[in-house]
Amino acid sequence: MDLYQEAVLYLETQDVPVETGAAMETGVLEEDVPLEELVSPLLSQSMDFPAIPKSCSPEEMLERRLVVLKGIVECEEVYLSELEALLMPMKALRASAGTSQPVLSSQQVQTVFYQVPELRDLHQSFYSALKGRLSETSHMGSELAVGDLFLKLVNQIGLYGGFIENYEEAVAIVGKCTQSDPRFRTLAERMMSNNTADKARAKYTFEALLYKPLDRVTRTTLVLHDLLKTTPADHTDHVALQEALRLSRGFLSGVNESSQSKREVMLSHGLRRQLMRDGFVVDVSEGERSLRHLFLYTDLLLCTRFKQATRGKQDQYRFCWYLPLAGLKLGWSSDHEPDTRLQATRTKMFLLRQQLQQQAGSRGLMVAARTRKKLEQTELMLLTQSPLFRLELHSPSGKSHTLLLPSLYELEEWREAVHKLTTQNIETVPPDLLTLTCTCVKLRMTQQPPLQSSNPVENEASLCGTLSVAVHSACGLQQPACVYVCLEVDGYEFYDKQAQTHSSVHSINPQWDQELSLQVDGAQNLRVVCVSQSDGHEDAVLGKTALRLESKSLSKRWRRQTLQLGPVEVTLSLRYSPHPLEPPSSTAPQLPIFCVPIETVAQQEGALVPLVVRCCVEEVERRGLAEVGIYRISGSASEINTLRAAFDSNLREAVTRLRSLEVNVVSGVLKLYLRELPESLIPSELFHSLARTLDIQDMNTRLVSMLSLLQSCPDTKRCTFLYLMHHLQRVSERQHVNKMTLLNLATVFGPSLLRPPVAVNISQEVVVQVQVVYCYLQCNNLPEAQISMPHDPEEDEETTHT
Repeated sequence: MDLYQEAVLYLETQDVPVETGAAMETGVLEEDVPLEELVSPLLSQSMDFPAIPKSCSPEEMLERRLVVLKGIVECEEVYLSELEALLMPMKALRASAGTSQPVLSSQQVQTVFYQVPELRDLHQSFYSALKGRLSETSHMGSELAVGDLFLKLVNQIGLYGGFIENYEEAVAIVGKCTQSDPRFRTLAERMMSNNTADKARAKYTFEALLYKPLDRVTRTTLVLHDLLKTTPADHTDHVALQEALRLSRGFLSGVNESSQSKREVMLSHGLRRQLMRDGFVVDVSEGERSLRHLFLYTDLLLCTRFKQATRGKQDQYRFCWYLPLAGLKLGWSSDHEPDTRLQATRTKMFLLRQQLQQQAGSRGLMVAARTRKKLEQTELMLLTQSPLFRLELHSPSGKSHTLLLPSLYELEEWREAVHKLTTQNIETVPPDLLTLTCTCVKLRMTQQPPLQSSNPVENEASLCGTLSVAVHSACGLQQPACVYVCLEVDGYEFYDKQAQTHSSVHSINPQWDQELSLQVDGAQNLRVVCVSQSDGHEDAVLGKTALRLESKSLSKRWRRQTLQLGPVEVTLSLRYSPHPLEPPSSTAPQLPIFCVPIETVAQQEGALVPLVVRCCVEEVERRGLAEVGIYRISGSASEINTLRAAFDSNLREAVTRLRSLEVNVVSGVLKLYLRELPESLIPSELFHSLARTLDIQDMNTRLVSMLSLLQSCPDTKRCTFLYLMHHLQRVSERQHVNKMTLLNLATVFGPSLLRPPVAVNISQEVVVQVQVVYCYLQCNNLPEAQISMPHDPEEDEETTHT
């Protein structure tokens, strides 16, 4: 094995995390801009410093100071991981420099990594000392002194001066070698393959990591500024922090000219166009889908066609279109029905992945390389054809474009980034499109499409098997809404990577208690998005979050968690069952639910009230309470049968489909399900007992007797019956609009909910059926229906809050 192969092997065995996010955004270093305005978006994402009220007491100020210090420790940890990632290929490149065919010369290696080890050691010392001080104190008193640590750090900040002076040359070497030397490009890709994707899957280029120390220069001054604001004037740290801030400001002013942002393009009149975000999307034009590289600048969106470098050439970008941000309108939607033609592509990708795993231990490196290339090409095809989420862009000039993204989480990140810019006063400057497109190679933060198959080393912590998520409830809504939760996982796209709950009843505390299962391979992250559904308008994203998945922290037992999604808290449970996966084409079909005992359906769904009942009830309450004759006037028979078939074959498709059908079709499916149950919800053996209770003259005594008989019913039947009774009572509350009284509703549902053991006198039986249901509907103190399955508490692991 030559030194170059050793270098690649060295990088493949490393496990240094790199912070990833939606994008890397940087501040602009200018002397005439107040320091408070230099806060980079990266800092604001990593630390959320509390504002200091004018009337803040010394105790409250010290409490906020502790929060700031803990945030600084977290930021230092991230920065150290970035420096470690940057240094990861240095040893291998130095080893290669002594060979007859070096990847970089010794001088080039020294230039590229100039002062980086020293900066790493400086911040490692500062981080360890600060973390140690914080761990030694369990209170927020004035005894916690850290000013000397910051003063020591700033006194050595001159190390950054050498780095900044060398920065231009280092970036030039990296850019040139990436374009001209495939060996260096391979090393750079290996370096970027080890990620901790706590937000969004994205890869920083070598150049992006080299920029991190420049961003850190601004951060030091800003952190000192915020820390000083939370330090009382009589604190022992106050003088030291003031001096550290003065020195940091002086250094910042001195290096300003040398540290111009590499994420900017100069415009006319001294203005700057700054790159805020970039990534790969699917552009739809005249019905055709094309993978494109999208760049978001401070005043425009630029769509380009990416042409990857071949041997001896460099990466290139071709202009496709651009839209100014001024007046830009965004809208989004979801293509509910996935393309069934993708099944063959997924199956091919699955088989190629199996072949690659079998070839991993063999000596046929060329064969494995060809298989990996085929796998990447197949995944690239799937990446282009599978996205379901549409982002519509409409410019005041009349130009419109449609983008497709693979996940709602990623779509919302783009929307947030654009919205943040469009709410500002944007000064639009006509772009030099040729120059702007050519600079994309230098400015980009995402180098390659996000292909799982391009990762050279499989992560042992990734999941392969079945990930089950039970979504329970949410709280924190400001007003009642119909809400659903969307789940998304990463990894190989052999199976559906998204699942979502049904839409809840119009409520301020939504309840779902719905279990969703996802087949995963290579999954490391779960993204959760909470969405409010709106009639006639686009749905509104209430909040989102990402959860790191680790096989060692998951098990076959449910683990309950509460996640913070913006203002909303969502409670869910996770469990994971590792097992080999079957090819996508051989997945077991969904079991039918119509004409099946309700206990069987409830057991396979893990809930006491079947999902078909809950979905139909919630949809009727969402848009059918004002419908005249709801449950009396039937919908289209063909559409009812189509929706019935969907519930029997594809629950996800059925839940999506019922939202667009007439509400009478939804109510018809509910009646059909109850009518086709092999046994009625109230067991037949109770028919005569309930008939005798109708002879009791005192209404209260009669209801007590009827409720007592209801308690003897099996749990699933009793809970479903009570759930339905509460729903019908709510329907009747709007009888002045929908003309459905309690007696009307009892007449419609009575024959389905209570059946005699043996049919004798049909007319008398109908009277009993209607009167029994009517009495239950008249009861004002009906017990609440339990939806979740009762379980042994020992099956649940500890509850966690994220």
